[in-house]
Amino acid sequence: MKQYLELCQRIIDEGVWVENERTGKRCLTVINADLEYDVEHNQFPLITTRKSYYKAAIAEFLGYIRGYDNAADFRKLGARTWDANANDNQAWLNNPHRNGTDDMGRVYGVQGRAWAKPDGGSVDQLQKIVDHLSKGMDDRGEILSFYNPGEFHMGCLRPCMHTHTFSVLDGKLYLTSYQRSCDVPLGLNFNQVQVFFFLAIMAQITGLKPGKAYHKIVNAHIYEDQLELMRDVQLKREPYPSPKLVINPDIRSLKDLETWVTMDDFSVEGYQHHDPIAYPFSV
Repeated sequence: MKQYLELCQRIIDEGVWVENERTGKRCLTVINADLEYDVEHNQFPLITTRKSYYKAAIAEFLGYIRGYDNAADFRKLGARTWDANANDNQAWLNNPHRNGTDDMGRVYGVQGRAWAKPDGGSVDQLQKIVDHLSKGMDDRGEILSFYNPGEFHMGCLRPCMHTHTFSVLDGKLYLTSYQRSCDVPLGLNFNQVQVFFFLAIMAQITGLKPGKAYHKIVNAHIYEDQLELMRDVQLKREPYPSPKLVINPDIRSLKDLETWVTMDDFSVEGYQHHDPIAYPFSV
């Protein structure tokens, strides 16, 4: 919580106003933010200075792990985060690559599980990483990337959190995740949960001990209609201790994640929080 609140205060103190063409709003913006999550000691980074939610974030990332390309599949898991981008984005609705209602195109998990090779076939990035980590291997290229500029035109949205690099050191698994853009009041806690979860679950299915997850954000911002709530409400509250993420120990393989796992396999212990804050969302 401390590092989250420090980032929010830094944006308020040092941020520069930037006009955002997509939303038509101004953003108070800083460049380069680095966050760390102690997965080894299970200090789950769920925001306590407002009520926050974690299952939709895990559900969305589970959909990425499964390589989903359809918003309906994400909804079945418990994540509605792709409904608007798949069905309400006019540019995507007019795109000849869109295959009907709920289709997302070649975004996120599709790239992670089936990156198209120019000479035919595809690359399953995640399977390679799991195979290596399960043997304790680290070739310094255990990289999962969703960022494929050659296929941006074939998807409804280019990725924000786009690359995840795993490292093994002395039998311990680490993760470094890169994010190009982040709405700090609303989106960041969602992304924090996903980075933490990804390291925790990958350590569990590969038999490695988790270490720390490192989360690097390039453009961190607060929208102008969020500023007052952040400055005058959330930053005035005292945080509570971090809760713990509980993962079903029966999840032992990538196949388990691909087949039977649901949100019932995840829970949180010791979550104390302040009241919710209704931050405006910018589409």
